[in-house]
Amino acid sequence: MSTFDLSPVALEYRAAYDRQLRARVPADLSRYESVERDGPLLRKTYRHGEAGFLDYRDLGGLDGPELDALITRQRDHYAALGMPVEWKLHAHDLPAGLPDRLVAAGYVPEEPETVLVGEAAALTGAPVLPEGLTLREVTSRADFERIRVMEETVWGVPHDWLPGMLESEVSGPGDPCAVVVAETADGTVVCAGWARFHEGTDFVSLWGGSTLPRWRGRGAYRATVAHRARLAVAAGHRFVQVDASPDSAPILARLGLVPVAVTVPYVWQPDVPPAGDGVS
Repeated sequence: MSTFDLSPVALEYRAAYDRQLRARVPADLSRYESVERDGPLLRKTYRHGEAGFLDYRDLGGLDGPELDALITRQRDHYAALGMPVEWKLHAHDLPAGLPDRLVAAGYVPEEPETVLVGEAAALTGAPVLPEGLTLREVTSRADFERIRVMEETVWGVPHDWLPGMLESEVSGPGDPCAVVVAETADGTVVCAGWARFHEGTDFVSLWGGSTLPRWRGRGAYRATVAHRARLAVAAGHRFVQVDASPDSAPILARLGLVPVAVTVPYVWQPDVPPAGDGVS
């Protein structure tokens, strides 16, 4: 798993990210069947048999047979429920052999992402939108359906779940959420992104950002980032944070966000037999 050298500023940002966001109990528990702790892990099980998610700030020095037991216990828990589970691994997590232990227990690594953090106030400039586009915050189901059409055009797969998720996040009881679109005069959504304001922390996380192919590289995405950064500052948050794909990370770095960590989802599926019960 790739990693990189960090400047003192990046180390400061990473420490704040680890301390404030990792293993944070969600503000809105309505999406979950259960949220519980197993040792150092926060184990979240989504409703409707979707999946489980495992997060932690650190593993508290666990290693060897104790760590293997923790890993296999999560696998067996979700095997009994018949649903997949994701172990969210960061490259700086200890012990160093953790990825091998996960693979030995049947977890499969997916594509890595880069965690980037930036000072919200430094991102609030107003880049010029391409001619013919306007920027607007949206809250209606009809607007969320238009975002779904854009996402399906970009990715070529159904996003039936997206309008309901955005509607729930904007109007629900959890961390506040704001959704912004760049759109043409005829109502075509060109780019969309949303921000989650993590109450009680310094952070606002940015999500979405997909852009129709012919509009890429023209400032639409940068404009949504600047708008959401202004909202973050107005709400009293210091940082914006993004889990970025390899395509998005360089764009965000050029905007001034700092790479602080590499994260890899390790996913166990019920229909994949494990290679073993650990590497000890």
